[in-house]
Amino acid sequence: MHASAQYAGDGFVNTYPSSTQRVSENRPSLIDFVFRGEGRTPGRPLPALDPRSAWMQPVETGLRATWLGHSTVLLEMDGHRVLTDPVWGQRASPFSFFGPKRFQPVPVDIAQLPPLDAVLISHDHYDHLDYPSIRALAALQVPFITSLGVGMHLEAWGVPAERITELDWWEQTVLPGGLTITAAPSHHFSGRGLHDRNATLWSSFALRSERHSVFFSGDTGLSPVFTEIGQRLGPFDLVMIEVGAFHPSWGNVHLGPDNALEAWAQLGSGRLLPVHWGTFNLAMHPWAEPAEVLLAKAPEGLLMPRLGEPVEPAHGEEVQPWWRGVAPGHWQGSALEAAEFLALRTND
Repeated sequence: MHASAQYAGDGFVNTYPSSTQRVSENRPSLIDFVFRGEGRTPGRPLPALDPRSAWMQPVETGLRATWLGHSTVLLEMDGHRVLTDPVWGQRASPFSFFGPKRFQPVPVDIAQLPPLDAVLISHDHYDHLDYPSIRALAALQVPFITSLGVGMHLEAWGVPAERITELDWWEQTVLPGGLTITAAPSHHFSGRGLHDRNATLWSSFALRSERHSVFFSGDTGLSPVFTEIGQRLGPFDLVMIEVGAFHPSWGNVHLGPDNALEAWAQLGSGRLLPVHWGTFNLAMHPWAEPAEVLLAKAPEGLLMPRLGEPVEPAHGEEVQPWWRGVAPGHWQGSALEAAEFLALRTND
């Protein structure tokens, strides 16, 4: 870790400049999180499918993706199966009794997943690295691929060290059967408490199988590195980019839909599968706003499946705005929940 070019004495740093400036004004307050923001949660469960019967069918084009909520996607690539940022827990929080609560359960349990070749974890924030999920996956004897330092959490939670591969930016590992996974830069931060700020690295990832290539952004703000990623690791058939939980005061560490479209353009290839939305109430905007912005500005090349709906990017189905059938619900959080969440956001 200390030998990494991203390590700067007492922690990791972003070594690529941000393309957007952080807006310090109008940062959400405790009152904002408790009382303000319309439509931040859906009024009823989102439409969801049970993907197990589809998973039993061959992947006609060789590449299939199933969005299971937030940044959790099951990728099937030329016979390989990789699970990204698995979060089955009820809350994106260090506590089981308060903190951002998921809108609804994942369409399938971890025990119902098909055999996995790898679990990919971008960074250590609670909505990407989930303790109960890791404990359950550790029992499946699956390898874990992650960013530098994140393995200390995995090993403490029961994953044997020999099944953990940590990568620095631009490093790669090759799974049995030939699937190559390369860690790439992102513009973010890390930490799970008040005293471990940037103790571990954050990454995006590129996956390349025999015939296909996929990009997964993890969490990131906009930076010129997307162009470099496209040139060095592309072209891609599918790009999975974070679009939700955004705010101007977090603009250098999260994309939101407009900057996600810019990142996609800089990558230069692939159909866009938005992630990091539709699962937790993590910001002030309406829960479906990212989907509406994307559909209005870039309907071509966009994939917007329902939860648990397997899609093959090569098929090119037209987007169906399924989220419009889910009315926004009334939300008023507790001061305790908001205080806990804001404390974790203090240094964004």
